[in-house]
Amino acid sequence: MQNTAHIIGAGISGLSAAVRLANAGFKVAVHEATHQAGGRCRSYFDGATGLTIDNGNHLLLSGNSHARAYARSIGTEAGLVGPESAQFPFVDITSGQRWQIDLGAGRLPTWVLDESRRVPDTGLTDYLKLAPLIWASEQTLVGKSIPCEGILYQRLVQPLLLAALNVDPPEGSAGLAGAIVRETLLAGGQACRPLIAREGLSAVLIEPAVKFLQERGHSVQLGHELRSFATTDGRASALNFGGEDVIALKEGDVVVMAVPPRAATSLMPGLKGPTEFRAIVNAHFRFEPPPGSPAILGVIGGVVEWLFAFPNRLSVTISNGDRLVDMPREELAQAIWNDVCKAGGVSGELPPWQIVRERRATFAATPAQNALRPGPVTALKNLFLAGDWTATGLPATIEGSVRSGDRAADLVLAAKRP
Repeated sequence: MQNTAHIIGAGISGLSAAVRLANAGFKVAVHEATHQAGGRCRSYFDGATGLTIDNGNHLLLSGNSHARAYARSIGTEAGLVGPESAQFPFVDITSGQRWQIDLGAGRLPTWVLDESRRVPDTGLTDYLKLAPLIWASEQTLVGKSIPCEGILYQRLVQPLLLAALNVDPPEGSAGLAGAIVRETLLAGGQACRPLIAREGLSAVLIEPAVKFLQERGHSVQLGHELRSFATTDGRASALNFGGEDVIALKEGDVVVMAVPPRAATSLMPGLKGPTEFRAIVNAHFRFEPPPGSPAILGVIGGVVEWLFAFPNRLSVTISNGDRLVDMPREELAQAIWNDVCKAGGVSGELPPWQIVRERRATFAATPAQNALRPGPVTALKNLFLAGDWTATGLPATIEGSVRSGDRAADLVLAAKRP
């Protein structure tokens, strides 16, 4: 008798677990409460711009091994595109200065030894001051580990950690920041090539996974919200989706709960999870980028932090964006467009635009909130947790999401073995 893995949540952590368990011989049933797979990693057609846009601009790096392996397993790794080597252009829109950090393509961070490839006006000793991050504990503050001032901090460390942690870097967890630094800057340019889903997140990371499962006889049900579950002898024994929609679990069936923390803690009384969250603001403009525009541009000195150039579209990401969530939309769009014009070397009236504000985009990656993240194992021996908010050792990133799904699937498989 084939065992069934019930995956609660069709975000990227749930889908990665589903694909892994399907490949391992389980019958997989994915249950998604909303009417769209992908969670916070999805695309949709936007009437205001007339374009298909992503709800958030997500940057992957070549060193994100779990995310790339997931894309490979569903046949879409080629949809993640980027330059041959790890080059990151920046602009300071207050001074007009432009520069490029060139991490090369090697396995060692030799770029810090070359003045022409590192941040302008920085010396080797500036980089050595970042060393405490490498071994810092998750309970330590970034602000207690490294100097959060100076040119290197302003031009590289602050934008990098702000994007990764989604909190003001000094209040962030140094251990989580250190994990990012170890897997990117310290691993050399070969781990730092930027990869972007130019055709959209759903087209590369979500829809192909759903198709992969359905073509192999597995089910993905949208609008199918888990309301509660029954337990017997330390196991989840039935899933209740409302009314008479109850699925009894056989011996050997398993559940991977890959839902947001609020849903998980309400379904499992006694489960702890992060309680503080931070916003991310994204803006999309229907505008053809000038020829030669970089796929991603770091922006210093304005509201905008990262500017992405897509076909027919310029998009912007602003992390730790709580200060902007209640700003009038038109006013915010104009302020962002003003920065885009300075950074991208473009001009003109405000083009068709869309603002996407996610108030609870990620948990706040502070030591206190990080300590509330649960591991994948629960009190029920056939129920495991996944999600970027669980204790992955990384902040809330796509790589952390996929890693959590892979880990939950691996624990299911380990429990199945005699």
